[in-house]
Amino acid sequence: MMRVLAFASAAVLGAVIGPISALWGAGLLGGGAWSSSADMDVGGWRGDWSVGSEAANPYLRARIARYGLLAMRKEGAVYFVRDADDQGRQLTDACSYRLSGGGQDAYWWSITLYDGDSMLARNDDRAPSFDASDVSGDGAWEALIAAEAPSDGAWVSSRAAGEFDLTLRLYRPSDDVLSDPMAHVNAPSVERLSCGGAA
Repeated sequence: MMRVLAFASAAVLGAVIGPISALWGAGLLGGGAWSSSADMDVGGWRGDWSVGSEAANPYLRARIARYGLLAMRKEGAVYFVRDADDQGRQLTDACSYRLSGGGQDAYWWSITLYDGDSMLARNDDRAPSFDASDVSGDGAWEALIAAEAPSDGAWVSSRAAGEFDLTLRLYRPSDDVLSDPMAHVNAPSVERLSCGGAA
């Protein structure tokens, strides 16, 4: 009788925990986007080398499918995500930020803003990202992330994004980046400037 009760309890527990863990793993029940399973942190930017490869576990594959990331193998592109500023505060469209950094050791790179649903912000500003084509001179660059466009300079629109995150993509990264990202990824800074009009 005890064995039957133990088996029945285990079956009921598995029937409850299994679907809940699967929903969480796919990002449908909290847990956020794929980056919450990231295995590395480079200056606040989280990445996972298994994205786009056969090594990705079922939960990571489900998250990628859920959030529509057409992930390439790391030799084609690597991805880093950040949802907090340099002080660890959640990024939000109520605030403005200075995004700055230098060049990347890759054929091409870009930084794109995604809203809380991992979609491009629902606005018609046509300013969803910043990329290598906007960089000249010594490679140092900066852009404003804000709901309103500045009078001049590079701009990434956060209007109607709510709580958002940023994705840094390095296309065709160098062998150095792939072997030692901590040393060779130039992690951009995200400095909060003001919130709600107050500095």
